[in-house]
Amino acid sequence: MNGEKSTRCETERIVICISGMAGTGKSTLAKKLAQKYGLKYYSGGDALRAVAAEKGYDSFNNGWWESGEGLKFLEQRKADTSFDKAVDEKLLEYAAKGNVLLDSWTMPWLFSGGFKIWLAASVAKQAERIANRDHMTVEEAFSALEAKEARTKAIYKQLYGFALSEDFSPFDFILDTDNLSADEVFTVLCRVIDNVVIAKGESGKTAPCP
Repeated sequence: MNGEKSTRCETERIVICISGMAGTGKSTLAKKLAQKYGLKYYSGGDALRAVAAEKGYDSFNNGWWESGEGLKFLEQRKADTSFDKAVDEKLLEYAAKGNVLLDSWTMPWLFSGGFKIWLAASVAKQAERIANRDHMTVEEAFSALEAKEARTKAIYKQLYGFALSEDFSPFDFILDTDNLSADEVFTVLCRVIDNVVIAKGESGKTAPCP
């Protein structure tokens, strides 16, 4: 019982943000980490997909963001930033409550606390992974990726002023995933979270129990 209470206290109010461009495996990894550490999982991408579905898009298929429909919705978001603002306000509310893992491109810049992780990968590796995931050629994946990332970066630059995948100043830990399997990335991040976030707390001290 004491062990269970200790674990619960240590994870209370913890906020972990995971970011990375398409093809880095961040969403699958974030869900797995949230389950392991008993954190609530929230995804900015999932929330935006839900908004797109409300607008009539068939947005819950794999690879949708890189599709023609996904790119069209990106243009719609650029013209009307209220979609992104509403999602980000909700994510900030979740972050303020703590005990969460946020899969988000914006929270590392918008939320002042938490432990922030960036998963990096070369464009060639991103395209290779997307091609395998969505059953397309690497050339098709590269073209879709290029169009999507350009639009996505433009949205956040216009809305918040930060340079996605260029400015890494908010991040506490950056991991190059090019030569690592999904299991190896998970193992590395578990060690980091255990030793930096859980054991010491985000402020460098063990989180106190009430």
